[in-house]
Amino acid sequence: MKIAIDPHMFRMLPIREMVRTVADIGYEHIELSPRDDFMPFFLHPRADDDRVAELKSALSETGVQLASVLPLYRWSGPDEAERQAAVRYWRRMIEVTAELGCTQMNSEFNGRPERAGESEAAFWRSMEELLPAFEREGIALNLEAHPDDFCEVNTPAVDLVRAINKPCVNYLYCAPHTFHLSGEDARADIPAMLRYAGEKLTHVHIADTFNHKASSGLRYILNPPGTPARIHQHLDIDQGEVDWEAFFSTLREMNFDGIATACVFAWEDRAVESSKFMLERITRELKR
Repeated sequence: MKIAIDPHMFRMLPIREMVRTVADIGYEHIELSPRDDFMPFFLHPRADDDRVAELKSALSETGVQLASVLPLYRWSGPDEAERQAAVRYWRRMIEVTAELGCTQMNSEFNGRPERAGESEAAFWRSMEELLPAFEREGIALNLEAHPDDFCEVNTPAVDLVRAINKPCVNYLYCAPHTFHLSGEDARADIPAMLRYAGEKLTHVHIADTFNHKASSGLRYILNPPGTPARIHQHLDIDQGEVDWEAFFSTLREMNFDGIATACVFAWEDRAVESSKFMLERITRELKR
C-alpha cells in the first residue's frame, strides 16, 4: 500500500521546494494534483521538457515517488468542442505521466448532473478515444464520483467503472464526499459502499467532512432556497462527521492494498502540521 499526499496546500511553492517539503514531513509518495505552473485546472498542461525534468530531479534527490497524477478536465462536458479540447489535454498529461515514470492516474467523472445523459455519452466518447493511449503507455486509471458530476453516488459510480470492463480502470472512494456518495441515505453506510466497490477499489482519498444532510437538511442553509449548489469539506480526520472507525476497519477487513491519499485542503495556514497529523493517523490505521 502507498500512503500519499495531495500537495494542494503547498502548490504555491516552487516544484523543487514542494517536493522537499513533502519529503521533510515524512511522505514517500505524492499524488500530483493541479497546479498552475504544471497542470492547471481545466486547461492545457503547462509542463514542458524542462519542468518535467525539474520534477523528476526533485523526486530523485528526495527519494519521493509519484503514486499518481490527478488531472481535472471537462472530458464529460456536454459541449462537444470543450470535450474535444479536454481529450487533447488528457493526451498530453498521459505523455507527461509516462515521462515521469508514473503508471497511475486518477480523475473525476466531471460532466453536468442536470444533463446526466448527455454527459455520460460524452464520457464514453472520451474513454473510447483515450483508453488506447492509457494502454499504450501502461498507465492505469482510477475514477471517482464528485459532487456536481454527472454521476455523484457510489453505487452507480462503481457500476459505471465496471461497465468500462478494463482491468486498468478502477474505482476511487473519496471519504470527504461520503455524504454525497450515499445519495438520499443520510446514514452514509461506509462499509456497504466500500464493499460494493470490492476488488475495483484501488484508491481512497482521506479527509473529513460534515454531513450536509443532517438536521433535516438544515445543517447548512444555502440561499436562494432550492439552489443546486453542493457543499463539502476536506478537513483533518476527526474534525468532521465521517465514521472513521467504520472506514478504516472496513479497509483492513478488505485487505486494502492500493493508494491512500491524504487530501486535506482546509488549512493552508498550518499545512505542515495538518499533513504530519494525517500521515501519522493514516499510517497507524492502515499499517497496523
